[in-house]
Amino acid sequence: MEKKRTKIAYFTAVGVFLVLLVVLGLTYRETPLPTLEVEGEPVLADTPFAGTFWSLLPPIVAIVLALISKEVYSSLFLGCLVGALLYAQFAPWDTIVALVGADYGIVSVLADSGNMGIIVFLVTLGIMVDLMNKGGGSEAFGRWASKTVKTRCAAQLLTMLLGVLIFIDDYFNCLTVGAVMRPVTESHKISRAKLAYILDSTSSPVCILVPITGWGGYVMGIIATEFENLGIQTSDASAFVQAIPYQFYALLALVLVPLIALSKRDFGPMAKFEAYVLENGPTTAELEADKSIVQSENASKATAWEMIIPLLVMFVTIFAMFIGWGFPGQNIPGSKIRIALTSGYMLATIVLAIMVIVKKIMTFTEVVDTWVSGIKKMAGILAIIIAAWGVGSVCTALGTSQFVVDCTIGFLSPALVPALLFIIGAVISFATATSWGTMAILLPLGINMAYGFGVSEAITIAAVLSGSLFGDHCAPISDTTVMSSMAGGCNHIDHVRTQIPYALLAAVASFIAYLIVGVTQLVAAPGGGGPPPAGGAGDSGGAVPAGYQTVRQENCVRRWSNCEYGLLQALCRAGHRDSGPPCGRYHCRGYPCL
Repeated sequence: MEKKRTKIAYFTAVGVFLVLLVVLGLTYRETPLPTLEVEGEPVLADTPFAGTFWSLLPPIVAIVLALISKEVYSSLFLGCLVGALLYAQFAPWDTIVALVGADYGIVSVLADSGNMGIIVFLVTLGIMVDLMNKGGGSEAFGRWASKTVKTRCAAQLLTMLLGVLIFIDDYFNCLTVGAVMRPVTESHKISRAKLAYILDSTSSPVCILVPITGWGGYVMGIIATEFENLGIQTSDASAFVQAIPYQFYALLALVLVPLIALSKRDFGPMAKFEAYVLENGPTTAELEADKSIVQSENASKATAWEMIIPLLVMFVTIFAMFIGWGFPGQNIPGSKIRIALTSGYMLATIVLAIMVIVKKIMTFTEVVDTWVSGIKKMAGILAIIIAAWGVGSVCTALGTSQFVVDCTIGFLSPALVPALLFIIGAVISFATATSWGTMAILLPLGINMAYGFGVSEAITIAAVLSGSLFGDHCAPISDTTVMSSMAGGCNHIDHVRTQIPYALLAAVASFIAYLIVGVTQLVAAPGGGGPPPAGGAGDSGGAVPAGYQTVRQENCVRRWSNCEYGLLQALCRAGHRDSGPPCGRYHCRGYPCL
């Protein structure tokens, strides 16, 4: 009966979307192409849907259908297809080219060297995890660890502790901790949905708080560029560290894990999963998935060392490469971090293969077959990630992020800047499932707004990072959400459904916190924050107030013309500029360039 209702709901939703697409095709058939501002310059859009509400349709289709059907593959594909239809204005051949092509299609995301690095990393990881499972190392470690970890609470806290300690990379974090701790949590009847939630809450939220991770290096690179443009003397590293106490979403996501473990009080769908597993063990679907793991006949010979030694080899390899690249004295780019992780996993897999062959746990032929099966088992997760990248790529083509920002830009006031940037970041990251893409768009805008409105750069940076993290943490089409469900052995949609209530709780609390700090930091600032009174250097209205720095007029005009995506120009044109030169990069009310 439930399956029948699900089918009815699914096909109803598909029908509604089809009717909507037909209406859009007829309505926008003769609509002229809009002009968008990119990097301060007017650019003719490729489609009339660019920068409109309908640019949100691809992620809406993907998310709605995935939640209804609990099936991600077709949902993501249909989201990509809808985006391609809108981009190609419903022309059949152009739609196929847009869906597959090298501009914004599947080929474009696979042609990206960073994405290919992630794929190679995941394939290597799949080989190692499958070899650990079939060789009996994971089970042996679980038996050993379960003797030490006596309670459900201790198992959850140990999982969180490992997640915090392995802060190098979000993928590496959740996949490694999942492989190590899943046997332990299973022995204490902790649901796989709860394990996936803990993995998700200690991967990206940890990485974004640490300066020496790929996340930290990426963020500091954007900060450094904007600070240099604005003439701000604070270093990018100092700004990042100052923002850490205000990254409310990341901090609350981490704090919730021990609170729930210690209080033993779950809520929402998670409470039902926990109660079911306590009484019955893993769900039927999870047990069916486990049947694909067939251990070697001699797996009983395995000990915990078959997991511990390969992991030690992996960590030594990774940190040796880091030190060779200047760690901890300098930041390591995310691309190099992924190279080190892949190298570490590959060497650990070779060491594990030698161990199981020497101990006669597996034959050479079985090891090779396991490597092949490990690659095959990653095919599903790779398909989801590539399709999710496709949805994000088509959102870029349709100007989804620009639309979200333009919708909220007119509501800005100094006190609301942090809270509003958090909301904008949360919406963009949830819709596009990319935290890094959201940060690339919003950090330049946020830093310049902080400078112009006289609010704290640290709080503004933190608000952007928190909003960007929200979507990465809980969006159904986010790669780390997919990774966490896979590492926990949990159905992907079950993980999304059980985690969203916790994520929303942290998001609402973060929004309130940003409202509070937005108001209090303005009250504490000299003059209450905000732009200075009219007048300044070269004006008859008076001198520039203390704390503001006058910039040469031609400098202001040059920076205005280079304004990222024209977003600050949109801010001025939304009613925040009264008169005077176009100094929108810093102030919009005709005051000196500050």
